[in-house]
Amino acid sequence: MKKFLILLFIFSLFFGCNSDDDTYTAIEVPNVIAEFKPNLSELNLFTGNLSDLNPSSKTFEYKLHSALFSDYAHKQRLIALPNGTSLTYNGDGLPIFPDNTVIAKTFYYHNNETDLSQGKTIIETRLLIKLDGNWEAGNYKWNEDQSEAVLDYDGSIVPITWIDQTGAQTSINYQIPSNSQCFTCHQNNDIINPIGPKLRTLNFELNGENQLQTLINNNFLQGLDNPSLVNQLPKWDDSINYSLEERARAYFDINCAHCHTDGGICDSPSILRLSFETNLEDSNIIARKNSIINRMASDFQVGITMPWIGTTIHHDEGINLILSYLDTL
Repeated sequence: MKKFLILLFIFSLFFGCNSDDDTYTAIEVPNVIAEFKPNLSELNLFTGNLSDLNPSSKTFEYKLHSALFSDYAHKQRLIALPNGTSLTYNGDGLPIFPDNTVIAKTFYYHNNETDLSQGKTIIETRLLIKLDGNWEAGNYKWNEDQSEAVLDYDGSIVPITWIDQTGAQTSINYQIPSNSQCFTCHQNNDIINPIGPKLRTLNFELNGENQLQTLINNNFLQGLDNPSLVNQLPKWDDSINYSLEERARAYFDINCAHCHTDGGICDSPSILRLSFETNLEDSNIIARKNSIINRMASDFQVGITMPWIGTTIHHDEGINLILSYLDTL
């Protein structure tokens, strides 16, 4: 009997037993706050130590089959939906997001890519929040001791050094964009929209299950029963499963198409139309072949080298892919 009482006491400590009514109370996870608060910690996107980047259970973490290059930074991507809501299927592109959706993307570097136990340096967390039908953008800059990130609309430069996978040390002046710079890439016809989480970019197997199917199973996505109904953006660095052309066009799509499209910032200055779905003739890639080479592969010059914003160094792997593809045209 004594052992039983001891076990009962331990059980109550771990599971919150209320001796008055024999009920158990679970710790309630706070809702994600869909506001641009002064400090990132106030939004409840993470649990525990902020720098651990442990997502709240009120968010879901997603990955992209092909991702935008940002000076070799790693990125954690989260979406938080209001309680009782979901994304709505709207074709291969962006789903319909409910109001008060929060999309967060955190940029960081492993201090040593050959030894991840040496930790990481978090630079910024970019947010898009949908309020009254419109998306608004804001950036949070992390402090040096990695204990907090503070809302900063002006942008800044952060020196960063890391050791890459070959053991070489790389140093850059990482550029946190201002709000006006965010608007440059995220706008279409002067309306801000997300870029990454298109359904065709989420449509691939992750952790043993199709990512769209995971969203469907967890009631995060409605209006779609079968991921096979959604096209897939190829993975630009997968030379086994995709052709050179597929990979190059996917790279153009995720890195360039948000500007080089009707209504984008490069609509008038350029005839290039770089969405994956655009056929080769209408894309004008052949006509602008030499310009693409000069803009992407020449000595890095701010305001000339493409992309304009978000990079300060060349993406060697991406450039080699594009040059190889252009050489076939």
